Amino acid sequence: MSSITVRNLDEAVKNSLRIRAARHGWSMEQEVRQILQQTVAPEQAQAISFAERINSRFAGLNAESLPIPARQNARTPPAVDKP
Repeated sequence: MSSITVRNLDEAVKNSLRIRAARHGWSMEQEVRQILQQTVAPEQAQAISFAERINSRFAGLNAESLPIPARQNARTPPAVDKP
């Protein structure tokens, strides 16, 4: 885990943070962690899988209308002569 120090924080902001933390029933430090986690890393809070993200990205694509190319025969592998 990493740690940071915030200097020159306005006293009114600090007091608001203290009140907000008390409302949630945890420390100011935990309150700051929650705020940062919800603000900076919203995808972690949602915890959706990679497959769900891909599905949602291409959901409106109507893939049934895309042309499917015909299959081609595989090429013949090269002959390897044994010495």
